[in-house]
Amino acid sequence: MTFVPLDNGPDTAALARLAALPLVHLGHYPTPVEELAAFRIALGLGPRLLVKRDDAIPFGFGGNKVRKLQYVMAEAIASDADTIITCGGIQSNHARATTAAAVRHGMRPVLVANGAPPGQPTGNALLAALMGAEIHYVATREDRTPTMAALADRFRSEGRRPYVIPLGASTPLGALGYVQAVGELLEQIPAPDLIMHACSSGGTQAGILAGCALHGVRTRVIGISADDPVAAVSGTVRATIAGIGSLLGTDGEALAAQCRIEVRDEFVGEGYGIPTEASREAQALAARTEALFVDHTYTAKALGALIQLVRDRSVHEDQTVLFWHTGGQVGLFA
Repeated sequence: MTFVPLDNGPDTAALARLAALPLVHLGHYPTPVEELAAFRIALGLGPRLLVKRDDAIPFGFGGNKVRKLQYVMAEAIASDADTIITCGGIQSNHARATTAAAVRHGMRPVLVANGAPPGQPTGNALLAALMGAEIHYVATREDRTPTMAALADRFRSEGRRPYVIPLGASTPLGALGYVQAVGELLEQIPAPDLIMHACSSGGTQAGILAGCALHGVRTRVIGISADDPVAAVSGTVRATIAGIGSLLGTDGEALAAQCRIEVRDEFVGEGYGIPTEASREAQALAARTEALFVDHTYTAKALGALIQLVRDRSVHEDQTVLFWHTGGQVGLFA
């Protein structure tokens, strides 16, 4: 297997393999790309600012998880699964989207959530309950994976056919959703100079980076961590890119080596899901200038990072910066 370097243009063989892979259709594409003109003026101008609206994916209240689930659910269907097991926090966007995908395809959704059962479900927890998810609560994040494995074993012993989806569907297969999304973006606009987005489990960033490399574009990609430190997220992203290469019949390690992995963790603040002064400002500014809504856990922190880069003049005025809105707005109602 070989990987075509960026200077040689797109890896047409790998992209052809991607186009041939099975997927289920969840939502309508392409999602819009919009100019953030008023937001830019409020920041005192600077680089051209665009937003890719994956928050506007109509299925299951949208977000980046829907793109990943299109490939993962195709594998679940092919394996004749009747039960989908996944995990997340009480207000997990991934758990909500996965529940919706399972229900749409006639499968039983089972969630493993870390935290105490809410007295009155709100936000994503309310939507998961409305869709009939079977929810198992565990004490810590570390308890989620072994609990999913134990549930899968139990269901098999009962004659059911479970399919386990890891956190965020951030596997090489799931990340293909964002390899495909890069192709969608490049049909809408010329390659931006910089893409910024919120990241956590690493699949979205891996897919965007691999997509840029496979399409032969040199767009810089910065993931803004919502929780884990740079080293942990970067390692996961690199391993996922290598796995993407293997799925597409190319040299995964060479593909990963082509990708400049940039993760920033200084915007986490006091912790996952806890707003910061910068995220509050970003949330209010986006709403008041563009009627664009970002949640405090993921997207407001990433947008706050973009604001800082603009104010620091870390991006030139003649460049184009695209904020990839990965959804999460249901968290506003938690």
